[in-house]
Amino acid sequence: MIFPLSIKSRSYTDTENVGAELARAMLEDGSLPRFVALYGDLGVGKTAFTRGFTSIIAPSARVKSPTFALVNQYKGDTISVFHFDMYRIGSEDELYSIGFFDYTETNNICITEWSENIEYALPPSFVRVEISKDDPNDTDSRRIDVQLVTVAP
Repeated sequence: MIFPLSIKSRSYTDTENVGAELARAMLEDGSLPRFVALYGDLGVGKTAFTRGFTSIIAPSARVKSPTFALVNQYKGDTISVFHFDMYRIGSEDELYSIGFFDYTETNNICITEWSENIEYALPPSFVRVEISKDDPNDTDSRRIDVQLVTVAP
């Protein structure tokens, strides 16, 4: 997978497939950051993307939005995926209270929905995935932009 990348998704399945491709790339290339920051409006497919991603790491996991739990863990054979919903997070204190920073210091993979709410807490290197509706005449059409982000110290 070459970054930056822009992909057209025409269905829920397409969005899942893009997530699966990113997971394969992360497993093959150990230099990629183990943090995926998802951006996008309500209903654009952030959980579908995560479902596809998780299907590679933890194939038997039943992925659902962690809206009320704040974090779901999906255990794979050798690593886990921690799936966060940051929609209701309003401060760094709330991140500490859910143990967010402890999760990011493991060798596992973290995926955060609503990353725009915690930009101040994102790690120095991460994969940014922005999903947006791109055709007002086609409610299933999406644009998925994937890029590596490294913040200078």
